[in-house]
Amino acid sequence: MLLLDEPTEGLAPVIVDQLVEMLKTLSGEAEISVLLIEQNLGVAIDVADRVGVMVNGRIARMMSAAELDADRDLQHQLLGVRAADEDQLEEDAASPQPAASAEARMVYTIRRAGDENAPPATPAGADARSVRGFTRWNAVDPQARVADRPVVGPRDALLDRHADKGEAVPSFQGSSAALAQSSAEAKVLEFPVAATALRAAYVAGTFDTKGRELFYLRDCLEKLGLRTVTVDLATSGKPSPAMVHPREVARHHPRGERAVFTDDRGTAVSQMAMAFTHFIERRRDVGGLISAGGSGGTSLATAAMRRLPIGVPKVMVSTVASGDVKPYVGPSDIMMLYSVTDVSGINRISQRVLGNAAHALAGMMAYAPRPDRAVDTKPAVALSMFGLTTPCVQAITKRLEETYDCLVFHATGTGGQSMEKLVDSGLIAGVLDITTTEIADELVGGVLTAGPGRMDAIIRSRVPYVGSCGALDMVNFWAMDTVPARFRDRRLYKHNDNVTLMRTTVEECAAIGRFIVDKLNRMEGPVRFLIPDGGVSGIDAPDRPFWDPAADKALFDTIAANFRSGANRRLIRVPHHINDPEFAAAAIAAFDDVIGQAPAGGLARRR
Repeated sequence: MLLLDEPTEGLAPVIVDQLVEMLKTLSGEAEISVLLIEQNLGVAIDVADRVGVMVNGRIARMMSAAELDADRDLQHQLLGVRAADEDQLEEDAASPQPAASAEARMVYTIRRAGDENAPPATPAGADARSVRGFTRWNAVDPQARVADRPVVGPRDALLDRHADKGEAVPSFQGSSAALAQSSAEAKVLEFPVAATALRAAYVAGTFDTKGRELFYLRDCLEKLGLRTVTVDLATSGKPSPAMVHPREVARHHPRGERAVFTDDRGTAVSQMAMAFTHFIERRRDVGGLISAGGSGGTSLATAAMRRLPIGVPKVMVSTVASGDVKPYVGPSDIMMLYSVTDVSGINRISQRVLGNAAHALAGMMAYAPRPDRAVDTKPAVALSMFGLTTPCVQAITKRLEETYDCLVFHATGTGGQSMEKLVDSGLIAGVLDITTTEIADELVGGVLTAGPGRMDAIIRSRVPYVGSCGALDMVNFWAMDTVPARFRDRRLYKHNDNVTLMRTTVEECAAIGRFIVDKLNRMEGPVRFLIPDGGVSGIDAPDRPFWDPAADKALFDTIAANFRSGANRRLIRVPHHINDPEFAAAAIAAFDDVIGQAPAGGLARRR
């Protein structure tokens, strides 16, 4: 990339022309990108594909150079290239004014909150619309501080609309403002500095087909005082009006942009989703992410949303949000909003729905605590539980809850995924994975699998970990008539009208043991794994339906035979049932042990 800061300053016109041609040649060869900072509007438009207008160090508007070149009024509005109508203002002030009531002669001044001593921003006698005659570079008092000058720019129309009605003016992007009534008893209404000043609302989607809807979302967010970044995920190759071009997103694909822009739309969409996921991970100012689209656009955006940490606001307006949204939401905290009508234009319905979505994101961004500000002094601990391991987990929780914020996850597939998502997000200080039953469903074919990546977050994060064999004696299916035909002759147990359990065999238990021990041996953080010799669930005990010592032995022996012990990794045999108080006590002792091995500066040892 070639970076140029005002290269035309002080140069003769003929040299400027040569420089412009050179820049066109360089960018045209497509082997180098050019970032140009330039106050010469003609040069900027001539050279650039896209133009960004900065106000107070922030990008206030991004558009194509052709769009800015064709719209002189927009140039005047954004850049102040036309002189303010000061002569007209002076004539208006000097000419006799018709009599009017006090209510009809209100003048509104926009200035920073708390700055009651700022000088007037408009001449005496000027009405509210006179503010349009000024720009950031052309105030009444050129010696006044920038903070005291009228804030005028892309939102002039918004200012006029509210001022004409006598309403409060919304805060402007990147600043706080106060509204004052020009009278003997001026009243100032404070607009606080946005809590999101260092973060941006990302608006992502396919701008070639959903541009109107996405820009409507952007406009709603900006009117609420949020900084926005628009990201185009289109794969059509059409010109992009967004701040971030699709090619820029595609460059984040592990195999580069060529992997994204293929002749096959399905492949292109899936690869762009991967590229966007890598793109969003590298952005450090993501305060929230919002999108709108159909099934393709939903797949594009939610892949990146799922990668964002829990707690970062995520809103997806989608035509498929009224059906099964598990493939899109997964273990993440994505807000799915059904679009009601198709995402195709702005109408009385879509305007309401999209507006609600934008306000929802803004509200979440304003509420969301900064990641570096703890909302609770207690460290968070994750525990996995099933109905048939409830006594164990409840006993552990009761002992830990005074010191820890205990987060219990139901081991139903999504529960395990959610727990590990929080681990990956850095929000969990320790894990008591008592119930690993989702692994049985993954390997045997049950309905409550958490996928083959179960336990991988522990490997990646090295978080202190205590695990066990909870409910590995069973595979889960829905109602009895949904059990696959190949399992109908197996040992089945009706847990309730909607859930049927199937006992795992010796061979299946051995396979489950190999899966678990492989994951345990790859964990480098402090690890303790407990084997309950007396049984692994509430129905795996003498005289209970799933009591099968041979199957349990296959599970336990496989783990024990292949487990690689070390200073940080230990296997503990407990001669009790998993729901016995003695087992809960052993799990707590093991947890104290791994917490004590946590790196310096980490979680303090429980007292």
